[in-house]
Amino acid sequence: MIDLGTWTPERIEQLTLLWDEGVTTAEIGRRIGVTKNAVIGKVHRLGLVPRVITQKPAPRRNVFEFTGPVCMWPHGHPGDEDFHFCGGRPLPGKPYCETHSALAYIKPKEAKPNAA
Repeated sequence: MIDLGTWTPERIEQLTLLWDEGVTTAEIGRRIGVTKNAVIGKVHRLGLVPRVITQKPAPRRNVFEFTGPVCMWPHGHPGDEDFHFCGGRPLPGKPYCETHSALAYIKPKEAKPNAA
């Protein structure tokens, strides 16, 4: 069954404004409650000016995407959109790079000789 209320005048106006701001089709869909493909189809039917995206956002890497040993120092909070791991070269036998190992590991204090 086709939802005839999907493209209300308000949604079309919001789509047009977000499109002009350069918001991605996926994000437009999330904001107005439709799929990315619905947004793309409506953009074509409305005849909106095609946009050329010249710069791709850097891929977000999670712990499962690394192909070898990398620094696992977290940047940000896991719930944040820009959360990521350092990804640098770890020290042998450590999960962190040299910079983050210096922050993570504290040398134990030397024992003081007993005073006589």
